Amino acid sequence: MKTFILSSFLLLFSTFFYAQTELKGMIMDKENPKNNLGVPGATVNWLNTNVGAITNNKGWFTIPYKKEYKKLVVSYIGYKTDTLTITSLETIHHFITPEGSLDEITIEIKRDAVQRSLFATANTFTVNNDELLKAACCNLAESFETNPSIDISFSDALTGTRQIQMLGLKSPYLLITQENVPSIRGAAQTFGLTFTPGTWVESIQITKGAGSVVNGFESISGQINAELVKPFSDNKFFINVYGSQMGRLELNTHFNEKISDKWQTGLYIHGNYRGQKFDNNNDNFLDMPLANQINVMNRWQYTDAQNGWIGFLNVRFLNDEKQTGELNFNPETNRVFPNTTLTGNEVWGSEIDTKRFETSTKIGYVFPELPFQSFSLQVAYSNHQQDSYFGRNIYDIKHESVYSNFIFKSIIGDTRNTFKTGLSFTHDNYDELANTTNFNRTENSFGGFFEYAFDNLNDFSLTAGLRIDTHNLLGTFLTPRIHLRYVPWEKGIFRASAGRGKRSANIFAENQQLFASTRQINIDDVGGNIYGLNPEIAWNYGVSYLQKFNLFHRKADITFDFYRTDFTNQVVVDWENPQEISFYNLNGKSIADSFQVEINYNIAKGFNLRTAFKYFDITTDYKSGNLQKPIQPNNRFFANLSYETVAEENAKQWKFDATFNNIGRQRLPNTSSNPTQYQLPETTERFSLLHAQITKVFSNKFEVYLGGENLTNVQQNNPVLASDNPFGANFDTTIVFQPIFGRSIYAGLRFKIK
Repeated sequence: MKTFILSSFLLLFSTFFYAQTELKGMIMDKENPKNNLGVPGATVNWLNTNVGAITNNKGWFTIPYKKEYKKLVVSYIGYKTDTLTITSLETIHHFITPEGSLDEITIEIKRDAVQRSLFATANTFTVNNDELLKAACCNLAESFETNPSIDISFSDALTGTRQIQMLGLKSPYLLITQENVPSIRGAAQTFGLTFTPGTWVESIQITKGAGSVVNGFESISGQINAELVKPFSDNKFFINVYGSQMGRLELNTHFNEKISDKWQTGLYIHGNYRGQKFDNNNDNFLDMPLANQINVMNRWQYTDAQNGWIGFLNVRFLNDEKQTGELNFNPETNRVFPNTTLTGNEVWGSEIDTKRFETSTKIGYVFPELPFQSFSLQVAYSNHQQDSYFGRNIYDIKHESVYSNFIFKSIIGDTRNTFKTGLSFTHDNYDELANTTNFNRTENSFGGFFEYAFDNLNDFSLTAGLRIDTHNLLGTFLTPRIHLRYVPWEKGIFRASAGRGKRSANIFAENQQLFASTRQINIDDVGGNIYGLNPEIAWNYGVSYLQKFNLFHRKADITFDFYRTDFTNQVVVDWENPQEISFYNLNGKSIADSFQVEINYNIAKGFNLRTAFKYFDITTDYKSGNLQKPIQPNNRFFANLSYETVAEENAKQWKFDATFNNIGRQRLPNTSSNPTQYQLPETTERFSLLHAQITKVFSNKFEVYLGGENLTNVQQNNPVLASDNPFGANFDTTIVFQPIFGRSIYAGLRFKIK
């Protein structure tokens, strides 16, 4: 009994004298509450003592405490000094206010063109406008030329459409959003990336591996989010004029007008035109389609930072027309309709006409006295209609979509523990015509999500999310995802992630190149709700290690990434029989392994090197056996060199940029059953591509640029199989593994009024 009493006394003694001997808190900027970030480098100290602390990179501090300490002084250069009365040891959150009487001090630090955060839990990096301007960047599909994490290829030999891949998987397995609203999906999957002009893009955030449950359940290999320019921060007037050797002309104009202190509007107009015919490989088919597009967006922004409100309203219309096929094709006189009796004098041609209307709104509110707490509502509507034919094949699709997402964000205890929760609803109505068969369906999904994030403010953070969705065709299911970050030593960051994704495969919209062939379409109906097929389900696992360091007193970093995507079910797209294309559900294994090592080095002031090596091992169990994915390089080497002179006082400057790609061997689909003249080798040879651009900045208003794509002039010799008999059994434009056009030189100018 005495021992128990003594132990209890000692416990109470230690609790009273030693516990709760530190005060923790966070210092934040009252003028910038919407970022939910603390102020780094602020000083806190007990009044009339030498006991103090400095806030860390996230605004947090820990300071020793004694019961006689009552007044805490908070100071920061350019801000009013505050004295707080401390009555308890509960964690505090305090806002500091700028000192209006001080002279303004401006410190300019040039952002890296590609920013990799040391603090983000997910493997996410941001590509800003400086990086986007290193290439022609006429649309979102062309915005990744200087980025080693995204692979770019052409989908077919006729439409000139560029497709992107990440972790060895095509864009349908990516969640592509604009300002976190899903955009490139459904009917827009093939051509949608070309519908966002490059000058409209402010920055791009790329996340490898499992994305956030906040944005939905469809993401499998990663997420790409494009932030558009904001009327409040964009130039009052901007114009970009572009022209290229392949007959491509483009014009982009931005007009921004301040309506009031809280309202700003912007009108963004894009037009492109290609009216010149090219046939550099002499196969009697256009190397690039004739095309024209008009794209108009009106954007409204409302900002009331003092009261915590921000809102956006977008209205957009697009009309895009393409014509391709044989050189002498005239759509008025040469179109060949299905079931037409062939005479042998037909001319093969294709037209793709797309009209798209979309509108979206985003409303956000940050609680003025609780900047870590906010809510937002996103609502979007789109109507996408494509009418197209490819020779005798017809493909029409109308896709009407409604998306809404409500998100509430707050903390648990303090800002080391945060969460997001909310509800989402998606409605998709598809009306498809593939030749003579209608494929119509309606998809509705309603879901809720909860995502918890922990950050110990030092060396460990975690984000774990779970969502539950009920879908009229996919059923009710869970989507778990987790991201981990650990800092084992200075400037070294280890990240890991895992997550599940589920999606409907839009087999025609995602594989439109199949219509530009005479392949027979086969669908193995297994009783599923979408084309008779079951949905795709996959798990993605990944690890990444980033180490920043100095080499010869210059900044450098190296990153190692390894990701695996393991499909538990997949809609297999089988091109192995050259007379048909088959769609069927996976019976066996389908695994995509991706390894990448990337090095960034600041060689000298203004002179930067980015280089990367990637290795892929992507195999699927086809009906004919386990095979490597066709038209997928087994490895790639990438290098980008950029140099810019120091800007003079009047902003005069030169910028130079060069990007090199070496693409490894690719397995080609089996063509052994074709006649000898239409057979292709089993694999391709390695080849190299070089792109370069020079920009002369004359002032902070005007600059010109000159560049070249595919300066090595690589061209695929026979991109159109059986081009001599386009209505015959062997006609095929789908096996494209090299550029079609060859070398292309372009030039342009940019003018802006701030």
